[in-house]
Amino acid sequence: MAIKILTEHIDVPGIDTFDVYRKQGGYTAVEKAIKTMTPEGIVEEVKKAGVRGRGGAGFPMGMKWSFLAKPEGVPRYLVCNADESEPGTFKDHYLMKNIPHLLIEGMIISSFALGANKSFIYVRGELMYVIHILEKAIAEATAKGFLGKNILGSGYDLELVVQPGGGAYICGEETALLESLEGKRGNPRNKPPFPAVKGLYQCPTVVNNVESIATTPWIVNNGGDAYAAVGIGRSTGTKLISASGHINKPGVYEIELGVPVEDFIYADEWCGGIRPGHKFKALVAGGSSVPILPANLALTLANGDKRLMSYESLSEGGFQTGTMLGSGGFIVFDETACIVRNTWNFSRFYHHESCGQCSPCREGTGWMEKVLHRIEYGHGHQQDIDLLVDVAKKIEGNTICPLGDAAAWPVASAIRHFRDEFQWHIDNPAEATQPGAVYRGDMALV
Repeated sequence: MAIKILTEHIDVPGIDTFDVYRKQGGYTAVEKAIKTMTPEGIVEEVKKAGVRGRGGAGFPMGMKWSFLAKPEGVPRYLVCNADESEPGTFKDHYLMKNIPHLLIEGMIISSFALGANKSFIYVRGELMYVIHILEKAIAEATAKGFLGKNILGSGYDLELVVQPGGGAYICGEETALLESLEGKRGNPRNKPPFPAVKGLYQCPTVVNNVESIATTPWIVNNGGDAYAAVGIGRSTGTKLISASGHINKPGVYEIELGVPVEDFIYADEWCGGIRPGHKFKALVAGGSSVPILPANLALTLANGDKRLMSYESLSEGGFQTGTMLGSGGFIVFDETACIVRNTWNFSRFYHHESCGQCSPCREGTGWMEKVLHRIEYGHGHQQDIDLLVDVAKKIEGNTICPLGDAAAWPVASAIRHFRDEFQWHIDNPAEATQPGAVYRGDMALV
């Protein structure tokens, strides 16, 4: 039976309350960490676990912790990035809403390991009801002696603050998040210095994703080696996947990394297959910012092996034939999906959410949206496809933060794999603009 590290107890009635969470073994990891382990020992276990950042970048969490500067007399901070705003991604929302004490417990352990006495959970501003759930959980944990002054008589103090986000996708970028947390406009910072040296209030800071931090109680209770034994290769542990689109069972699933993509889509345990009467056309595997793949490349590597749900396997082939696991926003399209319209919709989002600080992103995202709009609505020109490719190249790698790349990759990959569909829109505007019209040419359906 598949192991569940984060969601084993998520369906237990009342698990959002302290008492029920405690009965299921909650906060035993805090007791173990504070009473029997050193901060350095906890960091070492997280490094052994090999857990990679679950917000999208996939950087090893233990290594990130080890970079934290520790100057004398200067406070250190832990900030939880709960500003989940990537289209197609909703697993952090699911975790915080249903089992908030798991995140609170992870925050206590992680803060203790990093020597932080004040930590923050920065939550997407639209999720006010989730903020209230977290604040209630914090109040319960404080009343039971797990937060506040002298936690469990150890002499360790921790204040945990929930901060509503700035209502902008860009605030999910860690330095823009820190700017927003300081009360400023959420513009990304130039790096270096990195947050580990000068972060929140110019003090050493670690920023981690909700899912990443929520792994720490299990790691403390079971050991880093046990966590590393789950998964495949350097893709250790489990991953929460937000599955949506043209599948029979959309939802959030916890999988062991290394499950074949085909199994994840078609097995009843997970997505339950493509909706009846339709075929698999394309996949966005890790949220709107990752390259889209046609069905055949989504399921199979160039050498004929099955593609796996892991960081390495999904990126196999580079951006020519691969993609990224990203934040786990798994969007499945059948043959009724219009790739041009979907790409335009993503571009609308990135244009709207660009902070405007960098010219390539500020101007380029606007150009991509406009050109895609005219192709979708029957006014495309023959040179528009190459123009889009050129604009995407001029954005990629030329911005302070990765939002420019996130805007460019979906456009470039959609044209790379579905160029005929873009050409059909330009060549057949009358047909392409009919309600429900979709390209039915040479599609590699599964």
